[in-house]
Amino acid sequence: MMPILFGTSKMNEKTHLEIGGCDTTVLAEKYGTPLYVYDVACIRSQARGFKETFNQLELESKVTYASKAFTCIAMYQLIQEEGLCCDVVSGGELFTALKAGISASDIAFHGNNKTYAELKMAIDAKIGTIMIDNFHEIELLSSILEEQDQKQAVMLRLAPGVDAYTHKFILTGQEDSKFGFDIKSGQAEEALKKVLADPHFDLIGLHCHIGSQIFDTEGFKIATEKMMAVMMDWKTRYEFVAKSLNLGGGFGVKYTQEDDPLEPTAYVKEIATIVKATCHKENYPIPSIWIEPGRSIVAEAGTTLYTVGSKKEIPGIRTYVSVDGGMGENIRTALYDAKYEAFPADQSGDMKEEELVSITGKYCESGDMLIHDIKLPKLEAGDILAMTSTGAYGYSMASNYNRNPRPAVVFAENGESRLVIKRETYEDLTHLDLPLK
Repeated sequence: MMPILFGTSKMNEKTHLEIGGCDTTVLAEKYGTPLYVYDVACIRSQARGFKETFNQLELESKVTYASKAFTCIAMYQLIQEEGLCCDVVSGGELFTALKAGISASDIAFHGNNKTYAELKMAIDAKIGTIMIDNFHEIELLSSILEEQDQKQAVMLRLAPGVDAYTHKFILTGQEDSKFGFDIKSGQAEEALKKVLADPHFDLIGLHCHIGSQIFDTEGFKIATEKMMAVMMDWKTRYEFVAKSLNLGGGFGVKYTQEDDPLEPTAYVKEIATIVKATCHKENYPIPSIWIEPGRSIVAEAGTTLYTVGSKKEIPGIRTYVSVDGGMGENIRTALYDAKYEAFPADQSGDMKEEELVSITGKYCESGDMLIHDIKLPKLEAGDILAMTSTGAYGYSMASNYNRNPRPAVVFAENGESRLVIKRETYEDLTHLDLPLK
């Protein structure tokens, strides 16, 4: 079976995997493995696709990159080049975005338990928007704004009660969720009254996010209809008109041959059609539509390169092929039973002799699996294995379990590679440690 290739990825004249015009076997030799390689042109294309769709629909909009998918200084600078804003969910992400040169006005702050220090940091930086998630945050944020004698643009995050078809751990828009104010119970309305009554808040709109890795538009359609109904109701009863409507992200991507996601623009068009139709019917000013793509911008652009090591054959049961990484730089298989595909980066030899294997890592856990049961050409120690669609939630969820250093990250574009995150060293692993005496 031909490997899945995204963006500029191709097999070059040497039958080596090439990304961004760079031979991955050369990248592996130069930077070592495990190695995350990002196809910069692919990221740019995805980002532009969202913006161009909104422009074609002649709608005021804001495309906000969800930092949690993957972030570093270079990534923030790249999305800034493409005219995207960003959201952050921690003081660390906020610090990195500001250090990268992102304008504070282009940053939105999410999270269900923002601390006093994080909120004060955001206010001191004059951040663009804070997404209020709960009643505790209303009180905490109000007290800080009062101390600072400032007014802050905010959105209310609502839980619309939409159970998107996805993994239970990445559902976020249903009633039973730690995120947002529930609409059905009346919490959302109570939050609205509190925020409207507080002179320190400038309530610019509403937000919802129904989940991740969603493959059809039905969930987004229902969520949009529910949010629009709330907006119409609150205009009538509270004279509140939302300037902005943020419908989150969660657009599905292709991890394996079986995945059949829609083009990201399809979700945008579905959302926009409902918003425009409802506003025209109800004589409601069309709000600026915000979306928060993260995975759909970087997942398919990322490939992880591994070096094959040991091999263990259990007759009649399973053949394990170990690589020099694992759950430390990609924990999604262990967390979500995520599926991936892989293939040899160098296909210049005999690729016909295939065997059914399972790709496992080097970590001291039985659950340290990257791919269960995949047919691959016979692999030998030292071969470079490429695992595709690893650009989202790989590095951002990486750990130093077993005191393994986190991998390096390389951006590839126009035949040139750029190191954007250095590989950690053993010294890095101990630089925060303090001796007993």
